[in-house]
Amino acid sequence: MTLRSIGIVGTGAMGRGIAEVCAAHGLETTLVKATPGALDGPRRYIAESLGRAVKKGKLTPEALDDTLGRLTLTSDLDALSSCDVVVESIIEDLDRKRRLLADVEARVTPATVLASNTSSLPLGLLADSLRAPNRFVGLHFFSPVPAMKLVEVATTSRTYPAAVETALELARMLGKTPVMVGDSSGYIVNRLLVPYLLDGISALEERVAPAASIDTAMRLGCGHPMGPLQLADAIGLDIVYAMAKTMHKELNDRRYSPPALLRRLVLNHHLGKKTKLGIFDYTTDPPRENPELWPAETRLGA
Repeated sequence: MTLRSIGIVGTGAMGRGIAEVCAAHGLETTLVKATPGALDGPRRYIAESLGRAVKKGKLTPEALDDTLGRLTLTSDLDALSSCDVVVESIIEDLDRKRRLLADVEARVTPATVLASNTSSLPLGLLADSLRAPNRFVGLHFFSPVPAMKLVEVATTSRTYPAAVETALELARMLGKTPVMVGDSSGYIVNRLLVPYLLDGISALEERVAPAASIDTAMRLGCGHPMGPLQLADAIGLDIVYAMAKTMHKELNDRRYSPPALLRRLVLNHHLGKKTKLGIFDYTTDPPRENPELWPAETRLGA
């Protein structure tokens, strides 16, 4: 099929990023806010992201205007009715995703391919919520979506080849490289990445070294563009925690057991860059280790 339109449900960082890239590559894009609230925030985030691309010379002002002209923001799922593909990108909660997918399926045409951006939840369980699971695929993008070139494309035993071909065509249209993966919690990247992030947090929790030293060691010692702690903050500690919990349950592997420090940070709403506090404190320039990581009486040097 020739793809002309796409719908994305969820206006978090991933949903906004997918919508931005789709609109920038010529698709009529409908971005649906799945939670109550105003729509001006998501549009502003996307416009600012495109504006940064203009400043870097990667996009012309005219292309920015054209991209925003192809983007529709709404809170109405009925706006998805004519989309060729719909991608859900809401919180990693099995029941909420199942309900949403069922609601979307009731509103779109039989030809619409339905996809989930999940990487940690079992795709087969999500497919069980659908009347026609043969058109359902996993489309796992990576953050930040405009910069990251990979899309993991996952299927269940019930997915038709035509749906897979549509998913692969979409990824290539967006300038991404698709890789086929099985229906396994974490797919490839997060199955390998999450233990690395958790080990970094555990090393910090065990006082192996300060946060900045752990990150510097992995950047300079292993050639990584950023260390595990900075990367966890960039992803969002709540997202890392949710992935770890789900994969620990699904894979029954202690490597995915969340460290106590990660749980405490999430409970305190220290979620990383998006809240300005995580493992690092982003209210300073350059960021410093979050002074609230430890109780005062246990801080190094106290």
